[in-house]
Amino acid sequence: MGLFQRPVHYAWVIVAGGLLTTFAALGLGRFALGMLLPSMAADLHLGYARMGLVGTANFVGYLIAVLASGIVAARIGPRRMVAGALLLAGVSLVGVSRAGSLGSLLVLYFLTGLGSGAANVPMMSLVAAWFGSRARGRAAGFIVSGSGFAILLTGWLVPLLNLRQGASGWRASWLVIAAVILCVAAIDAVILRDRPADLGLTPHGGEAASYSPPAHHPRGIGAVLRRGVLWYLGLLYFLFGFTYVIAATFMVTSLVRDRGFPESVAGTFWSAVGALSLLSGPIFGTLSDRIGRRGGLAIVFGLQSLAYALFASGLPGWSLVIAVGCYGLTVWSVPSIMTAVAADLAGPQNAAAAFGFITFIFGLGQMAGPVAAGALAEVSGHFASSFALAAAFAGLAAILSLLLRVPRRE
Repeated sequence: MGLFQRPVHYAWVIVAGGLLTTFAALGLGRFALGMLLPSMAADLHLGYARMGLVGTANFVGYLIAVLASGIVAARIGPRRMVAGALLLAGVSLVGVSRAGSLGSLLVLYFLTGLGSGAANVPMMSLVAAWFGSRARGRAAGFIVSGSGFAILLTGWLVPLLNLRQGASGWRASWLVIAAVILCVAAIDAVILRDRPADLGLTPHGGEAASYSPPAHHPRGIGAVLRRGVLWYLGLLYFLFGFTYVIAATFMVTSLVRDRGFPESVAGTFWSAVGALSLLSGPIFGTLSDRIGRRGGLAIVFGLQSLAYALFASGLPGWSLVIAVGCYGLTVWSVPSIMTAVAADLAGPQNAAAAFGFITFIFGLGQMAGPVAAGALAEVSGHFASSFALAAAFAGLAAILSLLLRVPRRE
């Protein structure tokens, strides 16, 4: 017991496992698609609309997992759930690397989304179990940074493999990504624990509730869902999911096809997004603590609207630098703020239920975004209209954020 308490509480080992989980499940399993889509589309002869379907298939799987993972994790435990879900994501990406048609690609990448969502949700429940309220936000901030590290990696790795492997480089990239995810699954199976009591410890930073899925608190959930402000919050999260995923899916493709940049240069822009995103959660999470959730969300959505407008503008290269800066510095900030808002609104006992509900609506936005953006690009022949739509929706979210009313909780 003393070994785990001094000098480092084992809860921070859980955070390390969580960072790896986010890195693998979301960063590699989902956001690598943006770098790989141009070469995949060229090799498999996919039009813009079909490219959008690939991203949507992944989010359909993610959405189903968000709804079901709490129930399954309650039966088998979060540790087994996370490791098994990453195993599914890794194996499905091995299949993606060998896909020869759009149909097989959609099915396999749907399974990847299923694995990604089923790993992410139980992992966040471990944060609640291992950390008290005074340290929970900081722990979550480190965990969400895993996606930024993945973007950094894929921005360098994918152009390198495409250069060496040619037209089949995207297959080699997915195979390497699958191997990394499978390694993370093995690590999580070894180091994660479902609760501090398993090691004779207490939560770090104060008392925390043991893991229990939302289904165990029907009265609390009913009270939370009857609050109109939660549906309003869900609308804001929907708009974020719809808009940010358009840039995450099509930014590199737009730079290559619309702007004429080499894939290596587009990869540099993508890596810059990853580097800047490492700061997004801590910066804007802290800002929202100081000026309020309403002001924090309004600033974030305003900066994102500016980024999408610049992507759509066709202005010279300096505009892309500003756009990448605004997007990268804010991209993971909304989930961080939404986690805090859920706790402000519902309190510790029902925070998971509130966050699970708005995450479901968020998933609907992620599912719709790539389809709408791909269809617009198919009609117009470029992605400027897609980014213009994202700019309009993010601007609307900024205005709606100013009208948000959430009670502050100590």
